[in-house]
Amino acid sequence: MRLKYLIRKELIQMRHNVFLPRMIVLFPIVLICVAPWITSMEIKDVKVAIVDNDRSQTSLRIVHRIEHSEYFKFCGMVSSYDNARLLMEKDETDVIVVIPRHYERDMINGMMPQVYITANSVNGTKGMMGTVYLARITGREQESLTQLSIIDNILYNKHQDYKLFMIPALTAVLIVMMCGFMPALNIVGEKEAGTIEQINVTPVRKWEFILAKLIPYWIVGLFVVSACLLLSWIIYGFTPAGNVLFIYLLVMLLALVFSGIGLTVSNYSNQMQQAMFVMWFIMVCCILLSGLFTPVQSMPHWAQLLTTVNPMRYFIDAMRTVFVRGGTFGSILPRLSVLAVIAVLINVWAVTSYRKNQ
Repeated sequence: MRLKYLIRKELIQMRHNVFLPRMIVLFPIVLICVAPWITSMEIKDVKVAIVDNDRSQTSLRIVHRIEHSEYFKFCGMVSSYDNARLLMEKDETDVIVVIPRHYERDMINGMMPQVYITANSVNGTKGMMGTVYLARITGREQESLTQLSIIDNILYNKHQDYKLFMIPALTAVLIVMMCGFMPALNIVGEKEAGTIEQINVTPVRKWEFILAKLIPYWIVGLFVVSACLLLSWIIYGFTPAGNVLFIYLLVMLLALVFSGIGLTVSNYSNQMQQAMFVMWFIMVCCILLSGLFTPVQSMPHWAQLLTTVNPMRYFIDAMRTVFVRGGTFGSILPRLSVLAVIAVLINVWAVTSYRKNQ
């Protein structure tokens, strides 16, 4: 019965807060409507200069394909590689393509000549992706001459839309903010205001106080995820390929984990500034080590070891499995198990570290 009135108190406080209701509504809208467009790893407008030493029909076809590609900005033909290098040093081109002499003749004779590609890797992503795009264009020309056939069989995300890949991961950021950041600041705010001392002298048990603080934010987390799913369908036409109930199960586990982290941080913090900086540090580290932007397999070995204790890694992996691939319960069960274990450990720490006599 006491828990009921404590939850009611928290809901009234949330409703009377000028900032929080707007945050709950606007944050998912802005994140889902804006972030998928600006977090794309697709590179466009790569400036390309071409040195054509062959001047054959085959080399001209390569030039025209590059010229009409949406990924490149054609900077024109250059007489020599040295002149092209000067353009790159002036930042007037990003990639140089050199087609060797007798390219068409050697291709017809089955000698497989090489097209030389030089990329400016000051911007490593732009240089790498531009090289990959150009290699595919020249490779297709070789296929047409040598009668080779390479067939791409895309099983999931058939249109290769990066937004579909990012939306499940951005959901994790929302859960961390709503179910981790907000409860921590709420409790520390009550410490600063002195109202928590009044609760500490009442017969309210520790677990009742903690649940009363966390349950409203779990409800907010479910609302935010529902809004994300609705917006992804309305704006992008994306719907989960798997069972939606699995998504809500994953969300509840992640909310339980980060609400426990937020509560633990608030137990050791006496000022809102302290809690804010510690939660921000934890959130940034978890995001960078989660595989949200960079695949875990591409990280150094020591960083991959750190990701084994990162709950966001398991959540994002499982969410993409359900949302993009349509995974079953069995395919996400290992991640669910790890999230459940982390949630239990964190919340046991949160309960034991809370002191009513503070």
